[in-house]
Amino acid sequence: MIRVFNTLTEKKEEFKPLNDKTVKMYVCGPTVYDHAHIGHARSAVVFDVIRRWLEYRGYRVIYVRNYTDVDDKIIKRSKEEGIPWYEVAKKYIDSYEEDMKALNIKEPTYKPKVTEHIEEIIEMIKGLIAKGYAYESEGDVYFSVEKFSEYGKLSKRKTEELIAGARIEPGEKKKNPLDFALWKKSKEGEPGWESPWGIGRPGWHIECSAMAMKYLGKTMDIHGGGLDLIFPHHENEIAQSEAYTGKSFVRYWLHNGFVMVNKEKMSKSLGNFFTIKDILKEFSSDVLRLFLLSTHYRSPIDFSFERLKDAERSFGRLLNFIESKEIIEKLPTFEKNSEIFDVENYKLQFESAMDDDFNTARALGVIFELVKEANLIKDKAIKENKISNKEKEAILKAIDIVESYLKLLGFKLEKKKQEGIEDELIKLLIDVRSELRKRKTFDLADKIRDGLKDLGIILEDLPSGTIYKRSN
Repeated sequence: MIRVFNTLTEKKEEFKPLNDKTVKMYVCGPTVYDHAHIGHARSAVVFDVIRRWLEYRGYRVIYVRNYTDVDDKIIKRSKEEGIPWYEVAKKYIDSYEEDMKALNIKEPTYKPKVTEHIEEIIEMIKGLIAKGYAYESEGDVYFSVEKFSEYGKLSKRKTEELIAGARIEPGEKKKNPLDFALWKKSKEGEPGWESPWGIGRPGWHIECSAMAMKYLGKTMDIHGGGLDLIFPHHENEIAQSEAYTGKSFVRYWLHNGFVMVNKEKMSKSLGNFFTIKDILKEFSSDVLRLFLLSTHYRSPIDFSFERLKDAERSFGRLLNFIESKEIIEKLPTFEKNSEIFDVENYKLQFESAMDDDFNTARALGVIFELVKEANLIKDKAIKENKISNKEKEAILKAIDIVESYLKLLGFKLEKKKQEGIEDELIKLLIDVRSELRKRKTFDLADKIRDGLKDLGIILEDLPSGTIYKRSN
């Protein structure tokens, strides 16, 4: 039995999809105006693992992840880069696709783009107006929050409290501060599409509802995303979708926690983010995946380069264990009837952890415990160049289990790439410089920094560690 924590009910529930063997799953994708950062990686990896586990348990998963490819941020970036908005969207969709491939994220069943679903969005807005849930105002269309009595049921916010803190921004033509845009009148020079209300484009929230319902129907099993999407995005999705269909929109709402840097959420607005591409220059995708999965998906995770290095060392131990298979197979054997560790028990513990709200942190802990116990016998056997039949059987079985479960969690199990001597020397100098700074020997530390700069290597000291870039 799989149990999931449902944000809507705030408790763990037995997972029962509408169709016994099919899971309909929608995960909010990126607004494509920049390269994806580690926060995006966490959501992608978390829901990739959830999908993989559901498939392992025998379900067929219809997985939808969208692209918001027209938006205020995209229009702003097009002006900054001096290229059309649609070229900005394509550029960063391509970048995101590269990142997902590098992270070994399984291809979604569908990857809808907003600009390819304008017709469905307009039809939904027309339906909401006809039902009295939305109204036009000088070319804009707004959803009337007060008409939907259950507004706030996901975020647990009361409408009256929200109204007290809300205000109508300059240029907005809505009746109530809480009302949100379904359709926005295009300004001069902005992208737009013909509609019954004039040239315009969709509001953010309506996009996901229209696309989700096209591919998954009026009610889906799982809707996922980051905690920051609960309000207002997912709250608004519920309101407009259930007002439109009269049916429950989502059965299980799943949300992953934030990636934190110095106790603040990693975000582009705060400028404290690291792109996936930058991290993958320093660490393998397996190391990044291990780092992200070593904390339960609903909990916040503290990012630092030191923690990535810890994950790199930990992953190295797993790889070493798996790669010892050939050595173990060649060891001479002898008969011995002593007790050996129970590999099947570790399998049960791993699967129990994953069935319990996809607890990858506990599941990985089981793997490391199995490796630790098996290594005690393995290392002794290698040293003595002999192993009992029962020990050999147990260790080889443990290796197979560790390898299969890691692949199930999406690990590529690639060997660490050999880095050039230049990169190794730079990292060594950075470590020496860090130690000098701790000892307050700043003159020598500065000498290293300035010397590297003269060689075209720029050091950048960040709260989570020092990184380097080449000036060219």
